[in-house]
Amino acid sequence: MFTALTAILVFGLLVFFHELGHFSIAKMVGIKVHEFAIGMGPRLLKYTKGETDYSVRMLPIGGYVKMEGEDENSDDLRSFSNKTVGERIAVIFAGPFMNFILAMILFAIIFYNVAGTPTTTIEEVIENSPAESVGIQKNDEIISINNAAVNDWEQLVQKINDSEGVTLKIGLVRGNEKIEKIVAPQIEEETNRYMIGIVPHTEKSFTLAMRGSYLQTKMIFTEMFGFFRGLLTRQTTDAEVVGPVGIISLVGQASRDGLYNVLYLAGLISINLGIINLLPIPALDGSRILFLVFEFFRGKPVDPEKEAMVHMVGLALLMLLMIIITYKDILTIFSG
Repeated sequence: MFTALTAILVFGLLVFFHELGHFSIAKMVGIKVHEFAIGMGPRLLKYTKGETDYSVRMLPIGGYVKMEGEDENSDDLRSFSNKTVGERIAVIFAGPFMNFILAMILFAIIFYNVAGTPTTTIEEVIENSPAESVGIQKNDEIISINNAAVNDWEQLVQKINDSEGVTLKIGLVRGNEKIEKIVAPQIEEETNRYMIGIVPHTEKSFTLAMRGSYLQTKMIFTEMFGFFRGLLTRQTTDAEVVGPVGIISLVGQASRDGLYNVLYLAGLISINLGIINLLPIPALDGSRILFLVFEFFRGKPVDPEKEAMVHMVGLALLMLLMIIITYKDILTIFSG
């Protein structure tokens, strides 16, 4: 029961932010919005303000923003179809974009409250490490490598790893004095990365938490983009793909390990949802953007009813794929 409730809250948060993106920009550019809905199926709750109904529906598997003239012809001056191509692209892109923003918010909460944000100031020098052998000490602040400025821990780690063991000239600040040390990084067998044997000092700072969150989101985005590219080139197997049932199972595992594990998993799923929605697959936001780009170069829109038909077929295929993946998830859970 707790797992199901946690999963519903996670899905609800992801859907809310995604639809909030569409809704906010639609309102901003003057589009008439008939309904902002979280969930699908019969209504459980409804609240009307102005021209818009706000509703929560029975099935927590999605949501939508119903706009005038989005999937049908409309002569209303405030219809989606009567807005400029740029405005319509902004409305559609805002959904996936808000998923990336949500991930950054969740990661920032974790960075600020749990781990803190690693800095370039040294908290500990590991015994018998290259750093200890050349006299690097606790509280030293690394400011440069090979005369190139170092601004954060991630950049520091990357520069050391990129050295591939070649000797580095490291600039330090110790007290009020600037000094330099020559260090030869060594490879760590467990991670297969080059290191010099230092542990960073961490700070609780809103600014640093946001910066760390941005870098984490960027890193995960890059990894996931590579994953989807691998699917297309068949370098990634479909065994690594999970559907709603698999995600609920993962949420359940994360919830047993604490709130911050759930937040981290929600951030991962949010980035995943944003990327998937930007793919040019019928019924997804990426496909709608592709139609609008085509309209821009063509000089006139595709017939809304024909476009709606394409998206309907795409949605049917996506639902079929979801059923297949869900079946695989169920087999995996029970076989495990």
